[in-house]
Amino acid sequence: MSTGPGADSAPAPEPEHIPAADTGGDRSGDPRPPDETGGSGSRTGAPRPADARDAAPTLPRVEKERKGTFSSLRIRNYRLFATGQVVSNTGTWMQRIAQDWLVLSLTGSSTAVGITTALQFLPMLFLGLYGGVIADRFPKRKLLLMTQSAMGLTGLALAVLTLSGHVQVWHVYLMAFLLGLVTVVDNPARQAFVVEMVGPEDLRNAVSLNSANFQSARLVGPAVAGVLITAFGSGWAFLLNGLSFVAPVASLLLMRRSELHEVKPTPRGKGQLREGLRYVAESPQLIWPIILVGFIGTFGFNFPIWLTAFVDDVFQGDAGMYGLLNTLMATGSLAGALLAARRGTSRMRLLAGAALLFGVLEITAALAPTFWLFAMLLVPIGMFGLTINVTANSSVQLATDPAMRGRVMSLFMMVFMGGTPLGAPLVGWVTDAFGARIGFMAGGVVSAAAAVFVGLMLARVGGLKLQVDLRPGRRHVRFVPRAREKQLAPAA
Repeated sequence: MSTGPGADSAPAPEPEHIPAADTGGDRSGDPRPPDETGGSGSRTGAPRPADARDAAPTLPRVEKERKGTFSSLRIRNYRLFATGQVVSNTGTWMQRIAQDWLVLSLTGSSTAVGITTALQFLPMLFLGLYGGVIADRFPKRKLLLMTQSAMGLTGLALAVLTLSGHVQVWHVYLMAFLLGLVTVVDNPARQAFVVEMVGPEDLRNAVSLNSANFQSARLVGPAVAGVLITAFGSGWAFLLNGLSFVAPVASLLLMRRSELHEVKPTPRGKGQLREGLRYVAESPQLIWPIILVGFIGTFGFNFPIWLTAFVDDVFQGDAGMYGLLNTLMATGSLAGALLAARRGTSRMRLLAGAALLFGVLEITAALAPTFWLFAMLLVPIGMFGLTINVTANSSVQLATDPAMRGRVMSLFMMVFMGGTPLGAPLVGWVTDAFGARIGFMAGGVVSAAAAVFVGLMLARVGGLKLQVDLRPGRRHVRFVPRAREKQLAPAA
């Protein structure tokens, strides 16, 4: 893989070799050197018989041994970053609750709440790739200082408008849209900055801890917001959120630049957006995880729709029941993040397997006959959903040229976050028309089908074939190298 500009300061780890599928055609589009694709070079000749584990398409394995759950926190810069993020994430969750409640109070319309959410996330869908280009062109730390400050200002502006009694719904719409625009740059810059703080060896652990950080704030933030809104009103939640961004800004200023694995910014040039898309399209270890995350993010992560439908239509519950279900799912997500932090490597089989189990669990929950069985199934659903996100995120970053990381991660986040607003209307229609159980089951079926399809495509890229053996005492389902199959055929 080409290292490109900036590779000297933070070299991209080479992913394990993924043999190309033998199509017998032209390999000119393959981004790997000729000696890795069967062309001229030192690897020509008959293929070496390989064990299925060697030939399986795997994600980059950087860590040679399992590290502790919190190993990334030994790095001072990341420790500062994580501390700042836990404060601002809590504030962000507080603002989400306060913002929705304020809009509902001003308009009495659930549609207005939906418009607010759409205005906040649509910029990522339509402009996310350009945010990645910007993230590659400028130093990540400086970009984050600007974006985190801007996010804090939106919270303070809403606080002033609300506490002064002058707030109108269009003010909230405007602030949500501005926050979405800032997120376009903040998201890829923040994702790509993680590896600059910890290096490739600890990237997976740091991504997992970031997710645990976010899920912990998800458990605390809404509860604090509820108390503040009830006692003092939404304005104080906005004020605390705005002030919470002092923590990440201070953490960025306190970092030691000499300890960062800084990547040299990519010079401005024509066609950089197309270059990033072409780079992803030509890299199987990037395109297939992104496709899988896209399907699951669009059709499998519409929990606000499904949970509210189950609470209202199936179990005839109230807001307390809805809060309990969200808490159980957040608990599972937190557990998944901590478990992911302990794993030393990421593999394609883990990603595809977690996605398949995620879909199967959603189907099972949709058919659950009792409330408590449904509620308990949300814990593993949250755990496997988080495993998908962490595994895909870390593997895509590790397999990406540092000079391309901003553009690649912007595509990843655009597909993951931007897909939900696109899929939500369809999922909502299915849920309204056919019921909560059918809607939830449909999301699980799409997720499981996408996992199977992407898993088979990755196996094909890795030169593997699915083998089913129903004889007693044998492993019934496994992937075997196609090369071994060809060698055994004459003997048979």
